[in-house]
Amino acid sequence: MTLDEILKGLFPSGHDVKTSPAGLITGTGKRKQGVSIAVIGVANGAALGTAGVLPLAEEVLQVVAKGGDTPILVLVDTQGQLMARRDEMIGLNEYLAHLAKCLLLASEQGHRTIGLEYGKAAAGAFLATALATDRLVGLPGAEPTVMDLPSMSRVTKLPEDKLKELAKTTPVFAPGLDHLFQMGAVAEIWDPKKPLDEQLEQTLRNASSTDTRDELGAQRKGRLMTAVVAKRVIAEATGQT
Repeated sequence: MTLDEILKGLFPSGHDVKTSPAGLITGTGKRKQGVSIAVIGVANGAALGTAGVLPLAEEVLQVVAKGGDTPILVLVDTQGQLMARRDEMIGLNEYLAHLAKCLLLASEQGHRTIGLEYGKAAAGAFLATALATDRLVGLPGAEPTVMDLPSMSRVTKLPEDKLKELAKTTPVFAPGLDHLFQMGAVAEIWDPKKPLDEQLEQTLRNASSTDTRDELGAQRKGRLMTAVVAKRVIAEATGQT
């Protein structure tokens, strides 16, 4: 689905969402009950650099400053963070962390945050946008990946052919929407043949600031040990062993 089709499906009552020449998405949409939802994101596969992070973070902080409980929808189609020496030198990682922390702050202040992955998504830009929300959903055709296999091969020093073999049985080694769903990172995959506005409302009802991705991963057999280890760490840290 194109971004225009998605916006029309999400907000049949209207919206003022705009996409800048740099691919930054900002605006608001009208939900089924007539109330508003704030919309930010990255479109057209644009890379997210320092110049793009701060305007998105500002939009989030403005929602928080207004109070109330207006939700935030984060639409994502990005090739990843901007691979530019200048951005790396001035601390792109800190900029991306700032955006993620702004979304976390919004969630803690009662603003449900929903990520919608509809195109590409990779690396730090994926972590700071879609994966920083309370609940991440995807549409068929989306191509999310935290790290592609060639990059993973360089980091782990494992041959790429070996990683391809592992990816057949272990979702952690495999990019793609279905594998991230199995790991629990993607909570839901929406059906584009059904009304998107109704699916958005259901997702908002299910959204919570409590992170359940480890439990989803265990239920779906994508990450068998994460929930167990997390619970043990919490128990030992709080003296509840």
